[in-house]
Amino acid sequence: MKNTKLSLQHIIRESNLTENAPLIIMLHGYGSDENDLFSFANELPEEFFIISVKAPYPLQPHGNAWYAINFDADKGKWNDNEQAKKSLELIAKFITEAVNNYPINKNNVSLLGFSQGSILSYAVALTYPEKVKNIVALSGYINKDILPKDIDKKDYSNLDFYCSHGSVDQVIPVDWARQTQPFLNTLNIKNVYSEFPVGHGVAPQNFYEFKEWLGNRI
Repeated sequence: MKNTKLSLQHIIRESNLTENAPLIIMLHGYGSDENDLFSFANELPEEFFIISVKAPYPLQPHGNAWYAINFDADKGKWNDNEQAKKSLELIAKFITEAVNNYPINKNNVSLLGFSQGSILSYAVALTYPEKVKNIVALSGYINKDILPKDIDKKDYSNLDFYCSHGSVDQVIPVDWARQTQPFLNTLNIKNVYSEFPVGHGVAPQNFYEFKEWLGNRI
């Protein structure tokens, strides 16, 4: 469906509720676009208002990114953390715009991110916990370089995370993802962590698990 003019390009699936609908904002991975995760939309409960967002940085020949990943002979692969922080702020602003422009419940906002979108979902939730409630973080990890310095002073009591990873992920090592749960536990944040015997992708049983998890949080 055609979208209201907000600061980030997006597509929507309306809820079967006319007001106070729970919201899912989908954040795709590097080199993809807003249509990627939106393929899940029709399989998710009809109560959810779903917005799938397009990342702001176009790639050649196609696709988009939330921040650059640079491949350097000396440094190896490294992330543009400044660009990542800018995207974090863009997403936070977009959440406010969505709440003000669509018939949704500002107290029931979920982020569903894959890979780069998952990394930013973690960062948005840990920077602006008042803006979101539930986070589905698929095939990502917590990049501590883009988190706020006062993380131990924030109130994370409303947050709830579903985290998953492929045990043979060739893009983001599973060891990075396995550090997520201990880190969230130190902040007393509710979370579950699952692994599936796949690479950098979402296994069917992974989808059914997070679908049920989200369904319990409508």
